[in-house]
Amino acid sequence: MKVAVVGVTGLVGRTMLRVLEERGFPLDELIPVASEKSAGKTISFRNQDYTIATPDIAIKRKPDIALFSAGGKLSREMAPKFADTGCFVIDNSSAWRMDPDIPLVVPEINGNILTGHEKIIANPNCSTIQMVMVLAPLHRKFGIKRIIVSTYQSVTGTGKAAMDQLYGERKGIAVTQVYPHPIDMNCLPHCDVFLDNGYTREEMKLVLETRKILDEPSLKITATAVRVPVTGGHSESVNIHLRSRFELEDIILLLNNTPGVRVFDDPKHNIYPMPLNVKDKDDVFVGRIRKDNSRKKGINLWIVADNLRKGAATNTIQIAEYLVHRGLV
Repeated sequence: MKVAVVGVTGLVGRTMLRVLEERGFPLDELIPVASEKSAGKTISFRNQDYTIATPDIAIKRKPDIALFSAGGKLSREMAPKFADTGCFVIDNSSAWRMDPDIPLVVPEINGNILTGHEKIIANPNCSTIQMVMVLAPLHRKFGIKRIIVSTYQSVTGTGKAAMDQLYGERKGIAVTQVYPHPIDMNCLPHCDVFLDNGYTREEMKLVLETRKILDEPSLKITATAVRVPVTGGHSESVNIHLRSRFELEDIILLLNNTPGVRVFDDPKHNIYPMPLNVKDKDDVFVGRIRKDNSRKKGINLWIVADNLRKGAATNTIQIAEYLVHRGLV
């Protein structure tokens, strides 16, 4: 089993290596891949040093699986080339997510759509993954009529340069400005670029990807995405209008029994999910579970997850694990 990690020197790429090692993924050979600038350098994995290759060199080594986290432009160019060799490409960029012929997968929710014939598989956006992990079981049991979500997203979602900006501002050091405004001691209602409809691209990812994963193309969703000066994970305030009546105890029981979801909800003792709680964890945490007193069949949730783990690296590797366990690779 040969596994390539494309974009291995980035935040998500390095997290992929940690997750592969922690989960004991059954690979025999690692092919670390990065740009020409990093080619020839070494990277450590399972107490062994591996030489970083360029994408063109990696293709010639014919990996069985390629985990991509190198941006949409490179993915558009190189993913089909890897796939043409018979390699399964699991892509963490936005390049393929809304392609109707490419599956968009969260294994716990819709892994069953994978047949082995799809050589390119899209990993959803980080904020989408953690939200649908909680929404999917609720939708199956009660039906969802409408979703209003506001996100509070870690600077790690932008990458190392954004972390450098945050830490530089905190220390009073002049740094390259990744964001259009200071991020330390601030909140920016601006994730990704603004579109003609007034929403940002990040907000529309939440809308469109959620519909695709839940297979509900007309589901009503509206989103506001905010960048906040934290590094541990993304947080989301989600208001849901369900189609069926419910008891709060049934919601909590259902989520407690959902694989990959952990209920962390005891406000009387100041217990609720926070980025500090979830950093380096693979589960999605949910708390502040309460009825929406302004409407019947409404419920409020607070959902938090490590965006580099379940929101990116872990979900990518879980897709690869699904392929292996099903004997598709």
